Amino acid sequence: MPHEIHEVSAQIVNGFVAPDAKGEATTSIGGNPAGVVLDADDLSEKDMLAIAGKIGLSETVFVSQSETEGFKLDFFTPNRRIAHCGHATIASFSYLSALGRVAEGETSKETVDGPRKIIIKDGAAYMEQLAPSYRNPEAWAAEAVSQDDVLNSLGLTLSDLATGSPPTLVNTGNSFVIIGVANAKTLRQIRPDFAAISRISESLDLIGYYVFTTDPKFTRKAATTRMFAPRYGIDEESATGTAAGPLACYLHDVLGVRNPQITIEQGHFMEPASPSLITVDLITKNGKITSLMAGGRGVAMKRLMIRY
Repeated sequence: MPHEIHEVSAQIVNGFVAPDAKGEATTSIGGNPAGVVLDADDLSEKDMLAIAGKIGLSETVFVSQSETEGFKLDFFTPNRRIAHCGHATIASFSYLSALGRVAEGETSKETVDGPRKIIIKDGAAYMEQLAPSYRNPEAWAAEAVSQDDVLNSLGLTLSDLATGSPPTLVNTGNSFVIIGVANAKTLRQIRPDFAAISRISESLDLIGYYVFTTDPKFTRKAATTRMFAPRYGIDEESATGTAAGPLACYLHDVLGVRNPQITIEQGHFMEPASPSLITVDLITKNGKITSLMAGGRGVAMKRLMIRY
């Protein structure tokens, strides 16, 4: 008996685009495209995974009605569900704002991992992340992972690390290993072993690695970064809001960066380059981070009809 063929409309929206010379968001400068499927209430998890695979981007978000929050969001990479996705959240809420389906101010998203606050400001979207938790390499031993394992998977040695920047697992809702290197040259020359990164990510239950430098000779921002998440079918990504939050917390708590707003660049070292900007606002009490909002701008690019 032949399978029934269905069709759904998807919008490609570029999330975390870098501003042009006038400070305006544009599709031509960097960013990280996500698939956005609106009115997805009748789609099953199997349908969503099939559609995400057809779209083929690092993440696709499915937006449906929520009984408790502003919207319900389901995120899928081409090979599995993921609890949260930064650039797809920014893409979806920027697109909803452009369509007039969400107003300026506060709303929220329902996810499989609980609700999160969303703020729309001047058309840009900002998403809530949780207070950070940290695990140093000594704590990874329970999962049979060492600091050397992580460094070897990137082709790095201890001498490549930035002074006072120990590799650390940071979680603000998703787990990433944060790795600071000494300069932009080292960051550019990383040669990742994706199979090893995937194995380590599975052992530590990571989304992936977020490698950064604060090299002032290269960037005027708080840091410039590279993101590797082969466990989720993403060798390298150009903008990752769920990783920028953990890095901002690391910069504050480990490196002593006390700015309440931290801007992070990503994507400069991809081929081709796709520079993106992610802004993180840290909410603190008595010097301790209690939550954070990570955000940026999204711009609609093109519409697709997906058969599944």
